[in-house]
Amino acid sequence: MNQEIRNSHGERLDYTWHEGDASSNKVVVIGHGVTGNKDRPFVVALAEGLAAAGINALRFSFAGNGGSEGRFVDCHVTKESGDLKAVLDALDGKHIAYAGHSMGGAVGVLTASEDSRIQHLISLAGMVDTKKFAETEFGDVTPDQGFMWDDEDCPLSQAYMDDLRTLNNLSDRAAKIHVPWFLVHGTEDDVVLIDDSKNIFEKANEPKELFIIEGANHVFADDALQPMIQRVGDWVKEQFQS
Repeated sequence: MNQEIRNSHGERLDYTWHEGDASSNKVVVIGHGVTGNKDRPFVVALAEGLAAAGINALRFSFAGNGGSEGRFVDCHVTKESGDLKAVLDALDGKHIAYAGHSMGGAVGVLTASEDSRIQHLISLAGMVDTKKFAETEFGDVTPDQGFMWDDEDCPLSQAYMDDLRTLNNLSDRAAKIHVPWFLVHGTEDDVVLIDDSKNIFEKANEPKELFIIEGANHVFADDALQPMIQRVGDWVKEQFQS
């Protein structure tokens, strides 16, 4: 794939295509979490693992992150849902599964509840209780003055906090999603608690599956990486072949 992707704001989105099967029109789109980008090691490893299994994959950076155009302070779940829809536009005619990590998982839930072009959904340590996340992680930071986790490259904006509080909790969106859904979460995730996945899983429509990785943290580090990649790849192959 070799074309420019721009969102509705005209911002170019940086992406990398991993070819698994040139003859297939099926692809897994991978979206990262807050303060991340498409080049986070575990995102790259997932895309490469899918391609090695014969599955096409596209990983991209939301606007304002990594090599994509735009400002980080403009980022929030609702705007990033628009970015994902721009990627779907560029993949017109493709059979698409979307895999979102953390805030990218929230983007997936929001988008899949509105856009039927996502035909399979994968949530990797997906953020669900957005209001609680905002208050727990950044409640003591002054928006438009402070930073996310004291990282000066990631200023905390009022727009970001307002969006998370307005969305409140994405569990109610589960009923609007009618595609196969695979959720993955680690028991030692201290950024997005495993309860987020458990709670939305209970409200999700069939077919659905929740895969819990004992000892895994938020980014599936160390021994958790390969089990995550393997199970996601196996699930996608099963879905794409059905």
